[in-house]
Amino acid sequence: MENGISTARLDPDCGERFLRLRSTLGVTSFGLNQLVLQPGQRSRIHRHARQEEVYLVLEGTLTLVVENEPRDYGVGELIRVGPEVRRQLVNLGPDRLVLLALGGALEHDGRDGEAFTTWEQDTPAPPKDVPFPEDLDASRLRG
Repeated sequence: MENGISTARLDPDCGERFLRLRSTLGVTSFGLNQLVLQPGQRSRIHRHARQEEVYLVLEGTLTLVVENEPRDYGVGELIRVGPEVRRQLVNLGPDRLVLLALGGALEHDGRDGEAFTTWEQDTPAPPKDVPFPEDLDASRLRG
């Protein structure tokens, strides 16, 4: 796993159904993909042996067929599908479907987080022990 940051941008107009954002960003600990399905397009019926996936609907309506049972999800909805569960992503229209798919196979280690009260602070603390900072004054906001 590399240190530092990398950036990418979603590109729903790239002409590809499946865009691997993980490799673009250099992510090694989980999968991250953009999917764009035009009306009538579908993914393969698939499952994962160990990986769970989360889908975030960004545009359109996702018809997620789970073990041959379809369910619809709209913009802003998050759907988790566990390992060993067969699924298919379907766009029944009328608009294109854009979603983000995240997948991972290992237990999340939330205990490695460290928080700071100021940028000058050198000694971290567990995030639960550091309060959220005060909101910015309106004069500092864009607009």
